[in-house]
Amino acid sequence: MPASTLLPLDMIREAAGRLDGSVERTPCKPSRTLSLLTGARVICKYENLQFTASFKERGALNRMLALDDDARARGVIAMSAGNHAQGVALQARKLGIPATIVMPRFTPFTKVAHTRALGARVVLEGDTLEEARARADTLAAEAGYTFIHPYDDPLIAAGQGTVALEMLEQAPEIEVLLVPVGGGGLIAGCAAAAKALKPGIEVIGIQADRYPFMAQALGREVHAAQGMTIAEGIAVKSPGQFTRAVIAEMVDDMILVSEEAIEHAVQLFVEIEKTVVEGAGAVGLAALLDPAHRARFKDRTVGIVVSGGNIDTRILSSILLRGLVRDGKVMRLRVISYDRPGELALVARLVGDAGANILEVYHQRAFSHVPIKAVEIDLVVETRGPEHAAELIVALEKEGLEVQRLDHDISQSGSLQM
Repeated sequence: MPASTLLPLDMIREAAGRLDGSVERTPCKPSRTLSLLTGARVICKYENLQFTASFKERGALNRMLALDDDARARGVIAMSAGNHAQGVALQARKLGIPATIVMPRFTPFTKVAHTRALGARVVLEGDTLEEARARADTLAAEAGYTFIHPYDDPLIAAGQGTVALEMLEQAPEIEVLLVPVGGGGLIAGCAAAAKALKPGIEVIGIQADRYPFMAQALGREVHAAQGMTIAEGIAVKSPGQFTRAVIAEMVDDMILVSEEAIEHAVQLFVEIEKTVVEGAGAVGLAALLDPAHRARFKDRTVGIVVSGGNIDTRILSSILLRGLVRDGKVMRLRVISYDRPGELALVARLVGDAGANILEVYHQRAFSHVPIKAVEIDLVVETRGPEHAAELIVALEKEGLEVQRLDHDISQSGSLQM
């Protein structure tokens, strides 16, 4: 495939020269364990290690460096509920450019606080991203601010393309590049750079299956569920026009991944690579883990762009706990026994003797359909894994206790064992 006519390699190289020393040259490392899990030779580019934990700094800085003195003095404005806001705020502060960020009212307080801490003026406006964008456009027109688009701008895309420049310098053996796709700035830049440097490389975009709007824009007939997604960083309803054209020109395929697959990928990054990754940053690994695509990537060297690490700590804790449930290391049991003194102590002793650990216990008498002389004891129990969990249930049943497993559906779905 020839180099892009819309986003030339020279433009991306010029961006790399401008960004040198101002953004991190992030690590690009192979993962032995993820390679064993997926059957591919996996190499991860850790953009979650940028100062703002996202690749967005690259494009924002490249765009603002192109402003003339008058535009810099007037200031810039952006609309974002997350990573783009922080990237613009940080790099504008470094350049001495006044920055205003319009954020929807639903933006988590921590992201608002971080953006303000980076020196930007934050305006909370609108209940949707579209309403926030309308306010940003109004403010830009009134005050003469330059609007810094999150993705649909050649200079933004060129800045994001420096990710792929670095990857192919750090790991020239990469045969396939998996890139998250929302509005398309990252993959447009990465595809243009990668195809120019290595025409035979395969570039594949990854989208959350609830927000497949770039895939739809490119002619794919796929259903969009919308609603909540853990990959909010790529939950974009209106893909860019410029980026769409570059993607149509340069990108080989698009893959959609499920919420459960993204959750599992976030969990594996924490457990295996000891790194925190947001949902959007984990979609490349989610695609690799999908049995439907495993044969396609088997024995190939696959580069994954880990685009960011800004995940809410409460969401992360829930993912890790649900992962333990799926892996059979945490389970919920209902034990039905006689309602008599010492029975709860007996159950606790049996669990302890089996080498398991009780995390939660609820002793239910009134709200129950069991016989009046019986009692329900609901337990959340930590075990070493599925085999140990089965041994615990057998031990309880040997004592004449009736045991029901209440988490069976989730614990049996999507688990990968090494």
